[in-house]
Amino acid sequence: MAGRRFSLLRLFRRKKEEESPGAAPAQQPEEVQQVQPPQEDAGQEQTEEQLRARGRFRRAAQLVCRFIRCIWHEEATFMATGDTANSDLFSAQTSAALLDMLVENGVYKAKQVPAIVRCIHQWLMSNVSAEHRLDKTLVLLTEEHPMDVAVTLLRSAPACDRAARTMWKTLISSRWTKEPVLQILFRVLEYWPAHRRRTSDGDERDVFALAATVALWEILQLSHSWCPGGVKDNFPRLLLTLLFQVFISTEEMSEEVETFWRRCREQRSLPPNPNRFAVQTVKALLRQLLDEDVLMVIGRKCGWDMLLKADSHHYAVGLLARELCRVSHSFCCSIAVSLLPRLSRGEPLWELPALAFLVEVLHCLNPRQYGPSVLQIISRHLRSQCPERRRLALRGLVVLSRDPAMAKSIRSLSESLLELLQDADTDAVQMTLSAFINVLHFQIVIISTPTALKLLEALRPLFDNEHSQLQQLSMLLFQELMEATERSKSLKPHVYLSLVPFYFNWHNENQRVAEASWRALFGAARFLKWRDLEDLVTMEQPWRFPECLLEKDRSRVGQYVRQALPFLESPEKPLRKLAIKFLGIAARSMKQEQPELQLICQALQDMTDDSPAVSNLAQETLHIIRAVRRTSFFHFW
Repeated sequence: MAGRRFSLLRLFRRKKEEESPGAAPAQQPEEVQQVQPPQEDAGQEQTEEQLRARGRFRRAAQLVCRFIRCIWHEEATFMATGDTANSDLFSAQTSAALLDMLVENGVYKAKQVPAIVRCIHQWLMSNVSAEHRLDKTLVLLTEEHPMDVAVTLLRSAPACDRAARTMWKTLISSRWTKEPVLQILFRVLEYWPAHRRRTSDGDERDVFALAATVALWEILQLSHSWCPGGVKDNFPRLLLTLLFQVFISTEEMSEEVETFWRRCREQRSLPPNPNRFAVQTVKALLRQLLDEDVLMVIGRKCGWDMLLKADSHHYAVGLLARELCRVSHSFCCSIAVSLLPRLSRGEPLWELPALAFLVEVLHCLNPRQYGPSVLQIISRHLRSQCPERRRLALRGLVVLSRDPAMAKSIRSLSESLLELLQDADTDAVQMTLSAFINVLHFQIVIISTPTALKLLEALRPLFDNEHSQLQQLSMLLFQELMEATERSKSLKPHVYLSLVPFYFNWHNENQRVAEASWRALFGAARFLKWRDLEDLVTMEQPWRFPECLLEKDRSRVGQYVRQALPFLESPEKPLRKLAIKFLGIAARSMKQEQPELQLICQALQDMTDDSPAVSNLAQETLHIIRAVRRTSFFHFW
């Protein structure tokens, strides 16, 4: 083998001297003697066989010279332009043997590696039946120069033609080249739209991420029955990168990307838009982990179509995360862990879909280990101007709040959560209430008086909210608050003003609301240390409540009346009748000059259009109030 190497070097050196303008004329005949057949001896007659043999030698020598010049002097522009002048050079078995010898013996410089890769690619294009002839040579070259080989292949065959597919399969099938080549491929994938990489020959042209996507898709197609270990080990990284590529190729398409994709489509059949091809690659990747049935379920829920729309992309990502959780919690956990650094950096472009994925798989994480990082991400999004981000952040907060270890940390978000209780978004308010309830339920955190005051003020409007879920949760939170806050005189007026709404909702047709009202009323009675009220709640004697309340706290009768008046317009008939009775009892505790007494009379008078039972009760109550007002013994009625 060493002799072959030195012979090749001598041949190349002599060829160089022939082409050099400063070469001595005396050396030229020696070179001609190597490539031209010797002159016929006058005294010796040649046979036809000798002439044919010398002709073959001459052609082989010329082929070697052309091949070496192609490698050493980079005279391979025909591969980019489509020139077929040198097609015979790459269809010859001699060229393959020379490539073997060059690489096996290391007879090349680092800067010539890209040219050798292009030659291997072109040789495979010209020799369909011998596609594995240069496998060993390619692997040996890649072991020494993985970056040059992978990047040059992506540049030379971005559409991944037949020869390129063969080369990629060879590289990922070898235990020595699989890992470095896949890592380079993944790195190119992560840089959108292109990754600038300098190869040893000084080429600094961009390598498009879509070229790596096409190569990855082909690798996944080749590996239906087996999945390269490097792909499995990098599943989370690949999935997130491809999902981002779907999003960014949907959101914005630069002119250079469109031009690149158009050229790829000219070479082979590809989808018209890059985002559709990226979705195909996501499916091919997921087939390595999921059954086809799971992919069909996502399709039936329009998940793949939603991925292709900018305004619904994050919904589709969340749907995909939910389906993945049903298959593998460990896989989802690894994805969530890889998402945390991205979300912590605050990358705005794909932040919403990333947050949607994290929220869906958050229950797979250990809150003690990752809770602080997640909470930091959530706290930033709670203040976002985007309603969808706030909603997702609250969903994540509800998950975290179920762990006792996170209770004290979540308490630091009290101010942000108090603001969200006044949000117009019902879902946001509901999740805020749930987070508060979960944290207080553990009885680990003691709520300070100022915070409790703010919370009571924010809760009071929710007791009579039209959404029964908000009513129920707000009353449950009130009850938890009574257990978790310090007893203070400044809180008592606010607690008193909560009693009337609880009393009326105790009679609510919705059993969950009624039960929550009962519990809140009991919590208020214990907080106020009001034994009579606590007893009637425990014994479930609601008819005693109006007299008990109005007798106990005469100073707030006017406020209680104003709280009861809206229930005259309740859609529930029992609540309207209950309000009439409450107002009738309240009237006896009021003075003649109190304005609330006039409000009661006017409200009852306006109920003539109600059902007969309700309107008759209102008229009877009004008649009694007016009759008593005409006597000086009003206070004895």
